[in-house]
Amino acid sequence: MPEHESAPWEYSLYIPNDPRAVTVCRRTVRLVLTLHGLIALADTAELLAAELVSNAVRHTKGPAALRMRWAPGVLQVGAWDADPEPPPPPRQLEEVSDLAEKEDGRGLLLVRSCADLWGWQPLSRFGNRGKYVWCELATA
Repeated sequence: MPEHESAPWEYSLYIPNDPRAVTVCRRTVRLVLTLHGLIALADTAELLAAELVSNAVRHTKGPAALRMRWAPGVLQVGAWDADPEPPPPPRQLEEVSDLAEKEDGRGLLLVRSCADLWGWQPLSRFGNRGKYVWCELATA
């Protein structure tokens, strides 16, 4: 384990409501994890960040943000958006197979399936209301 891996850190990236921001977030996640010696988490974290940010961009009209937080042994990835409504519950696997041709409806199922823990909370910051949807990946 690299020495700097044990020190806590946090990154936030504020993004516009633009589908291209998902790619920016994916690449940012990979770069940050690579530089911190956590490349083993990069594939899964990149997928989860893309799903969370994609939901924030596709289903809300305001700005959004990606946040990654490392505490020794646990990576938290989350997306803030300006809509205070809770995310819809993840679909069941059977429902998703019925939607195989569609691009939507699978995001939170992927998050639930790939993350060790996930959740959401209402969030108010600088007078802006919204929600924060997050997930955690633990190192083995």
